[in-house]
Amino acid sequence: MSKQEKIDSFDQNGVALKNAGLFGLPFTMEESEVVIIPVPWDVTVSYSDGTSNAPEALLWASKQVDLYYAGLKDAWKMGIAMGDVPMEWMDLNKHYRKKAQEVIDKLESGFSEDSPEILGLVREINEQCAELVEYVQSRSLKQLEEGKLVAVLGGDHSSPLGLIRALAEKHDSFGILQVDAHADLRVAYEGFTYSHASIMYNALQLKNVSKLVSVGLRDVCEDEMDMIFNSNERIVGYFDEQLKNKAFAGETWKSVCNSIISDLPQKVYISFDIDGLEPSLCPNTGTPVPGGLTFEQAVYLVKQVVASGRTIIGFDLCEVGPSETEWDTNVGARLLYHLCNQMGASNGRIPSSN
Repeated sequence: MSKQEKIDSFDQNGVALKNAGLFGLPFTMEESEVVIIPVPWDVTVSYSDGTSNAPEALLWASKQVDLYYAGLKDAWKMGIAMGDVPMEWMDLNKHYRKKAQEVIDKLESGFSEDSPEILGLVREINEQCAELVEYVQSRSLKQLEEGKLVAVLGGDHSSPLGLIRALAEKHDSFGILQVDAHADLRVAYEGFTYSHASIMYNALQLKNVSKLVSVGLRDVCEDEMDMIFNSNERIVGYFDEQLKNKAFAGETWKSVCNSIISDLPQKVYISFDIDGLEPSLCPNTGTPVPGGLTFEQAVYLVKQVVASGRTIIGFDLCEVGPSETEWDTNVGARLLYHLCNQMGASNGRIPSSN
């Protein structure tokens, strides 16, 4: 059956089939304009783990998302698909997560990072994390070369570095819009080169990343603040307290979004750590922090990026923590649908409504 035949026969108002893909859609990766690379990885998390289970949990939660999308009625027809969750990486994650927890326990007991009891473990973990980065980069490049719009679904926030590196091979210059409670600018946090707390530091090692605009920051260390202030405006932080004070003083969210977007270049990569939202929306994320954006504020910001004429060249959604209530994954699935549709719209991939 061709893609058009699938579109013609698909009931977008019906019940999602058990064997259907992301959002209950019938499309393969080859047929889809937007492809999602699942990365079940949370080896280096420093607080609560479990986000490695997010890709599989979000797949199931996504089937409860209604497909009508205001303003982009036929968005689903462009095709969205996620690859199979790689079980080999899930198994490696479990193995190396235990080793990382051993390192963290020793550090919290007073061992130094250069102690013999830690160095060997850290070296082993860093080598495996480097292999994951290469895996994600290779998978991403393959899809980009086939003309796909590519996103990563983590896992912890270290998950998308391979995609960012792949995009740096395809684009001379782009900016990153980061929604996050944390700056993630730590250098090899706890000795882990590819820590979830180091993703933006690692991304900024790429000269192609011309700008980092971080929104919702509210849990930042002094070294990260120094890095922001000494970046010659390559890094711009919009701190949660600052955003709230503007709202209390009567400034509209539209005006704030205009300021944020004015700091971004034409090409934008969106890195969305779900803990950038209010913790009531993501209580089981790895490191929840009071404050944050509402769901509507976050979606409005993304839509305004597209409305400004900028192009979303890729995105990630990370740190969704599955739970028995399925609340976090229900929120995450709907956020994922917005991100997919807005990336599609910004690249002209959504078909015109009939």
